[in-house]
Amino acid sequence: MGIDPAYEAPEAWHAALAALAWQVDLGVGDVIGDHPVNRYELVEAAVVAQVEMPVKAVLVAVAPSGDGAVAAAKAAAGAAGSLGDLRAALAAFEHCEIKQGARSLVFGDGNPAARVLILGEAPGSEEDREGRPFVGAAGQLLDKMFAAIGLSRTAVAAREAVYITNVMPWRPPQNRDPSVEEIAMMRPFVERHIALINPDVIVLMGNTPCAAILEKRGILKLRGIWAEALGKPVLPMAHPAYLLRNPIAKREAWADLLAIRGKLG
Repeated sequence: MGIDPAYEAPEAWHAALAALAWQVDLGVGDVIGDHPVNRYELVEAAVVAQVEMPVKAVLVAVAPSGDGAVAAAKAAAGAAGSLGDLRAALAAFEHCEIKQGARSLVFGDGNPAARVLILGEAPGSEEDREGRPFVGAAGQLLDKMFAAIGLSRTAVAAREAVYITNVMPWRPPQNRDPSVEEIAMMRPFVERHIALINPDVIVLMGNTPCAAILEKRGILKLRGIWAEALGKPVLPMAHPAYLLRNPIAKREAWADLLAIRGKLG
């Protein structure tokens, strides 16, 4: 049976590729087949296969979950002696399912000698494409906000620089909030990242960073109130995406920026 010439045309191929990219952006991770699948049969088959496999093969094939994944993250992060080592450890970490649907590992951006570290939530679609944190509309506002107090991610001098990273280095499907388990899994990497940068001040942008570092949520109540974590002064702030939706909150954000400037001296 021959192939329809319409499907061989270049424009058809490009249209199919564009449709696939669109579905990936939406967070599609599984392709549904033409026939129903009995998942209980698959589970039974998997159990039988594990029994028949050598013990060593089973241990390698089964990824840790829960406390096991956190323990693996602690071991991997603790062994990282530099930012390059930490990035490699994250790239090799296979226990977070979010990684499977992401295009890029979004590690960090800015001057590693910066006095201010900004911790965001997770990459969005633009960050996932570019491989850098805060590059979309919220990122552009973030840059303007810190430029207003003389700080920039592109600054060479440490006293004028900021360094930016996220709790989650991969984009969650459909930009959903990371789960409690996913945050716990990434916390060892975040703590090691902060230790390697060794900033004077940490800024928590949104609820997910507050959950990871302070184990608290409710950013609108937490914002503007200094805390201490990991031996550093920490200030929660409303995420720039929230400020874009609620411009009236920019006045409070300006007060928080002045507080950061004052803390730096």
